[in-house]
Amino acid sequence: MNRKTVVHPFRTSSYSGGGSANECVEVARTVTGGRAVRDSKDPARGTAYFGAEAWQAFVTALGNGQEAG
Repeated sequence: MNRKTVVHPFRTSSYSGGGSANECVEVARTVTGGRAVRDSKDPARGTAYFGAEAWQAFVTALGNGQEAG
């Protein structure tokens, strides 16, 4: 099973706002339960893939007010 196989369409993040100056990302679920993330303004530039555990840790950290990194 290829962890990079996207099983749901990309959707724009709920935190992305309108206007041309905003940093917008799109997120899609992968076959292994992880997420694929790309720049909505330039999707051909590339996609980053995160496993399910890494994605959950990222979302939990953000929910706790921690910075990612």
